[in-house]
Amino acid sequence: MGVIKVQNIRVYAYHGCLIEEGKIGSDYRVDVKVKADLSKSTRTDELADTVDYVHLNLIVKEEMAIRSKLLEHVADRILDRILDEIPMVQIANVSVSKINPPIGGNVEKVTVELRKKRKE
Repeated sequence: MGVIKVQNIRVYAYHGCLIEEGKIGSDYRVDVKVKADLSKSTRTDELADTVDYVHLNLIVKEEMAIRSKLLEHVADRILDRILDEIPMVQIANVSVSKINPPIGGNVEKVTVELRKKRKE
């Protein structure tokens, strides 16, 4: 079993419960970590035999573009798409962070982390 990480994917999106968040938007950071059997790709050196991190990045960008009230909802959608679209992924982790959230204080970021396993 191997691990592929795509870290610090930066996007501008419009998530949040407040009306202003839907209009103004915020900066977000997304981190993805997937576990898969990478033994074949280590031998073949072929993209078709591994998890394409370009595909992971595309999933994140597309799902982050769909407005949600909760970061949990966005993270869950990202995980579902990874498991649906990339059959070799066995376990996926995603962290979605809102940078400088509007919560009435000096807060760098708020992060939600979720993990899903492929059902046997």
